[in-house]
Amino acid sequence: MADAWVNSAERIGADLHVELAGSGSRRAALIRALRSAVQDGRLAPGTRLPPYRSLAADLGLARNTVADAYAELVAEGWLTARQGSGTRVAPRAEPVRAARVPKKVPRRAAAPAHNLMQGQPDAGSFPRSAWLSAARRALNAAPNEAFGPGDPQGRVELRRALAGYLARVRGVRTTPDRIVICSGFAHALRLLFGGQVLRGPLAVESYGLAFHRSLLAAEGVRTVPVGLDEQGATVAELTERAALKGVRAALLTPAHQFPTGGPLHPERRAAVVDWARARGRVILEDDYDGEFRYDREPVGAVQGLDPERVVYIGSVSKSLSPAVRLGWMVLPEQLVDPVLAAKGQREAWASVLDQLTLADLIESGGYDRHVRRMRQRYRGRRDQLLAALDEHAPHITAAGIAAGLHAVLRLPPGTERAALKAAAWQGIALDGLAGYRHPDATMPGQDGLVVGYATPPDHAYQAALEALCRALPPAP
Repeated sequence: MADAWVNSAERIGADLHVELAGSGSRRAALIRALRSAVQDGRLAPGTRLPPYRSLAADLGLARNTVADAYAELVAEGWLTARQGSGTRVAPRAEPVRAARVPKKVPRRAAAPAHNLMQGQPDAGSFPRSAWLSAARRALNAAPNEAFGPGDPQGRVELRRALAGYLARVRGVRTTPDRIVICSGFAHALRLLFGGQVLRGPLAVESYGLAFHRSLLAAEGVRTVPVGLDEQGATVAELTERAALKGVRAALLTPAHQFPTGGPLHPERRAAVVDWARARGRVILEDDYDGEFRYDREPVGAVQGLDPERVVYIGSVSKSLSPAVRLGWMVLPEQLVDPVLAAKGQREAWASVLDQLTLADLIESGGYDRHVRRMRQRYRGRRDQLLAALDEHAPHITAAGIAAGLHAVLRLPPGTERAALKAAAWQGIALDGLAGYRHPDATMPGQDGLVVGYATPPDHAYQAALEALCRALPPAP
């Protein structure tokens, strides 16, 4: 057996692997190998083969042997040879393929006419030019070692940029060495609980993402719901309810409760930190959309009250795009090493190039400019939603509208299922509030629709609102 790689730059423009095997002469083996490569499509019609002298040298064959093989395949119609064009695969030499039974391809669900799903920024708003400029600057400035195996803690350039940004915008108290880069909130949960850094049971709000509860359950973590009211999570239950007294950590969305809306009351923020201090517990702060606040001063992070008792988690999935798989954990000192141990010796998730680009985007002010621009746009969309409700459905109230990328439309009791069915008839994709309720929640249920007003492109938003209003239940 003999084989060779033919260098593309020097000879034919594409590497060619030729393997000689089987009985018979070397000439016969070469003919078989080339004919097989054409038959099965590895050598496509029009592909230029290396000069016979070059191939002969690579394979250790006599030139006449390769020349005779080429001539034989030309005579058979597999190859063509023209002066100045070299030897090529014949244009009509199509690969022979065995007949296959066509597989049944699952039919993809048709895209909804109106997409009002929560949690998605307008995909068309991604700052392409600013991201590209930041990427160029970052690549030019990056040290050579940045292109080696990734540091599991994340690039220091990004951790440094985040430490300054989060302190300035969210009131987070940290240093770069307390930050660990991850690929998003779900990845953070997997590291913290799948890596046995933290253990359950875990207190969670009575309304939240079922996906997060499922993820935690898969890691063997039992979640216990805490009630909600107009002032946020009723954190007094952590010490008052017997079912919650054994929990080891609490997961909260204090800046903008997800999905019902509203910040955690200042007294409750202090109370939950006191609980964590007194019992040696940890608070997980999900700051999923803290930058998007419209009618009031931004609500700072709970982490600023006690950096040693709060794990602050954020990402760019709402501010930039969920396609940019970057998030961060700001950790108490004692959790940094355990998280890094859970993550492993090399970065396996977050691209170093994306980290460098985001760091430059933050340091250059491009990230701030984008967030301010999107804050203004989303506020305008929220106002359009409220105006449409005021005109067409004044009996429906919207909650959680001071911040974020979605609103909850409060519905009369018992009407949520019918409203979802009516929305489906109108071609609207959205969620009902019941899908976010913890199965063990004891607080009274609420009927509502979770409307993601950031999701549609600008040109489709007004039509989506009109369809939404047609789907809402009439006034009693």
